[in-house]
Amino acid sequence: MQLKRLVSSASALLLGLAGCTTGPLVETPPPGALPGPALWEVSDEDTTIYLFGTVHALPEDTQWFDGRVERAFTASDELVTEIDLSDAAASGQSLAAAGMLPGGQNLRELMSAEDKIRYEEALVTLGLQVEALDRMEPWLAAMTLSLLPLLRDGYQSENGVEMALGGRADSKKRGGLETIEEQVALFDALPIEAQLAFLDQTVEQVPQASTTLGAMVAEWLEGDADQLATLLNAELTDPALYDRLLTQRNARWAEWLQQRLAIPGTVFVAVGAGHLAGRGSVQEQLRERGLEVRRIWQ
Repeated sequence: MQLKRLVSSASALLLGLAGCTTGPLVETPPPGALPGPALWEVSDEDTTIYLFGTVHALPEDTQWFDGRVERAFTASDELVTEIDLSDAAASGQSLAAAGMLPGGQNLRELMSAEDKIRYEEALVTLGLQVEALDRMEPWLAAMTLSLLPLLRDGYQSENGVEMALGGRADSKKRGGLETIEEQVALFDALPIEAQLAFLDQTVEQVPQASTTLGAMVAEWLEGDADQLATLLNAELTDPALYDRLLTQRNARWAEWLQQRLAIPGTVFVAVGAGHLAGRGSVQEQLRERGLEVRRIWQ
């Protein structure tokens, strides 16, 4: 598979089921609740905001657009995603521009001897030459390396939730919680040591990447935010990266949502499901601001 396509896919899967959680918040479905991806609502007298956790890539023909989601989406005047879908096409170029090492540097030369051996073994296992990612900064190499087993197993960004919602949103206003540059900076501004640690963790997870994502998607389709939080918690153990990818962003998004309630209308906000699962989630931070967040079960 061409690296250009991998980088392009990385832009669409930038944060995927992004984030990690400090522990699940127990949810008890009411009698008669049906399975389906979790959907929440926060509102006041003249504004309704729906919060929908997404998976940025899915196998073809995955069914998730059920009655609850369709009703909320149809009623919304505006679709807000992590980045404005109108700008998504440029994200691959932004990744490639930001994620290359300066001239004369080589990714494998930045690694310890032990880490380099494991990394090269992972590349060979995935059918890549050991020098394939040498020009990339560690964070982009980690993202690229994590994608190949998923793409081979049929996970495509073209089948992701955001793309499907965008295709149904011709008459809706579009918006984003972050810019492409801000998302890229989440990784690109990390110290090189943290980037290398991120890459090492990715190498360790390559053998079970498809199995892990498959389990996450299954819990997402069931609407089991508690179990989804548990699975996510096992994926990201670095405290600095956890704080950068989840806690700080969820707080910023909660502040944006609180301010958005001052503007009348109905908004459908779709973000990676990891941001809406477990402690430290967007919903929890909204509740800490005194706002009521209600889950829509049917």
